[in-house]
Amino acid sequence: MAREQRRLAAIVAADVVGYSRLMGRDESGTVARLREHRKLRFEPALARHGGRLVKLTGDGALAEFPSAVDALGAAIEFQQAMVEANRDQSDDMAIVFRIGLHVGDLIVEGDDLYGDGVNVAARLEAEAPAGGIVISRNVHDTVTGRLKARFDDLGELALKNIERPVQAYRVEWDAPDWRGAASDVPVMSKSANISTPGRAQAHSGKPTIAVLPFANMSGDPEQEFFADGLTEDILTELSRFRELFVVSRNSVFVYKGKAVNVQAVAKELGVQYVVEGSVRKAGNRVRIAVQLIEAENDRHLWAERYDRELEDIFDIQDEVTRTIASILPGRVEAAAGERLKRKAPDNLAAWELVLTAKRLHHNSNPADNAEAQRLLSRAITLDPGYAHAHAWRACTLGQTFVNGWCSDPNAVFAEVREETRIAQGLDDNDSDVHRLLAAIDLSFQHDHERALHHQERALALNPNDDLIVVQQGEVLTWMGRGEEGAEWIRKAMRLNPYHPERFWSHLGRAYFVARRYRDAAEAFARITRPDPGILAMLAACRMATDDVPAAQALVKDVLARAPEFTVKTHLAMQHYQRTEDREHHRTMLALTGLPE
Repeated sequence: MAREQRRLAAIVAADVVGYSRLMGRDESGTVARLREHRKLRFEPALARHGGRLVKLTGDGALAEFPSAVDALGAAIEFQQAMVEANRDQSDDMAIVFRIGLHVGDLIVEGDDLYGDGVNVAARLEAEAPAGGIVISRNVHDTVTGRLKARFDDLGELALKNIERPVQAYRVEWDAPDWRGAASDVPVMSKSANISTPGRAQAHSGKPTIAVLPFANMSGDPEQEFFADGLTEDILTELSRFRELFVVSRNSVFVYKGKAVNVQAVAKELGVQYVVEGSVRKAGNRVRIAVQLIEAENDRHLWAERYDRELEDIFDIQDEVTRTIASILPGRVEAAAGERLKRKAPDNLAAWELVLTAKRLHHNSNPADNAEAQRLLSRAITLDPGYAHAHAWRACTLGQTFVNGWCSDPNAVFAEVREETRIAQGLDDNDSDVHRLLAAIDLSFQHDHERALHHQERALALNPNDDLIVVQQGEVLTWMGRGEEGAEWIRKAMRLNPYHPERFWSHLGRAYFVARRYRDAAEAFARITRPDPGILAMLAACRMATDDVPAAQALVKDVLARAPEFTVKTHLAMQHYQRTEDREHHRTMLALTGLPE
């Protein structure tokens, strides 16, 4: 008999207040609005806090979280987002949720959950006021002091079909602490229904961006839904990037159907960057045009056009959304980097300091590394709660450890571990924090399983970040899964056609591990300034494909650039999990005649 699967988790149960009344008044409109709230508010809140949607229940939903803090954070964020969404709705049309939250032991059957934990959460939800949240005592004891919330003791409640009384608390919070949290956007103005300018400057100097409603150029009413859906999906996916402040749907859709002046709109919304787009249908094809504009000087930073066959409109919407959402942050960062070159370092905000430090880190030399550490320390002084700054300080310190640029490696490694601990404690739902944690676990601690755990968490939080996607390929490659690794790396390249050149080295290594030497050689050959290690691997690939003269020339080049190069020292820098992959690498390099 199969053993019953169980696990402990935080459960969120939510449903709509007065659902039958709303359906009786406007069935199709209620269903459409409920679907919109789930897609634009509930599901993004789950994703940002590491939650999983277990199932929909008609007028409600059930979700699980690995921690009570994450669960309550998502619940408050969602309820505050609903306050904003209902601001201009009449009382008889507004969709209002109530939420119950409990931590308990659950029975797992496939993707579904059962048991006492689910039942208590559902009964607590029935006790919650409209727009409110009720939690059990075990949740209260865990989250107290860790979230900006207050708790009203309701005493021990006798819940339907629950044998024991349950101590419960009603959750209260201040709107300014949570308003806009669902997408990290500027505070909403009640009268104008647009973002109040200026809040972006209070958040470490991070870039702010508005995605205007895509224009339907077809004259086809069906394309109106496609254009709006594309806009909403791009907003949702961009909100996963914690290094951007993305203006909410409510703010940008006031401009729908209007001829706008980009600079005027940007000033009204308080943003630095604006995305515009259009959809045009012609026969059985659809053309989607999009452009990114730097508002201050009305400069076009990026533009692209996508022509697709209208076979499955939703597949097209998903594909174009993923591509646009993955490219835009990089284009924004590149534009910001150009501006920072003209700005005195002493005047940089925390985000700008981190961006400058990241660029110095990538230069991979001791002087730039030291300056990057200085800038990151200053960013942390300006904003001690900035998780991204702590994570990148760990990464930069790790570079000094790996390359031997420090006099006390043990002390530096201790700092690396402490900074990663702080970063994760400050924001466990920052996808880039988990990406960096995965890299540190892999490169410095050689803990492949833990690296994969952080990597998959990063991927769940933001599947559109090309740096996260490519690292998924790297981690799998080091674990001996070269074919899978190559698939993820090629996906990252499709997501971001402007990808860094190093993606080719990752792809070459994945093919090398998969014993696809010709494909590996083609990838390595794309690198304009290969280091001796890449040249050595390319030599091995040429030898394996019987191009002996090319292999010999590459070996000569390796030894000319690095006379001290040996197979042993090269292998010491590799992160293979499996002995057979390390021995394969050793054998292939030995075939080229490189010194052992």
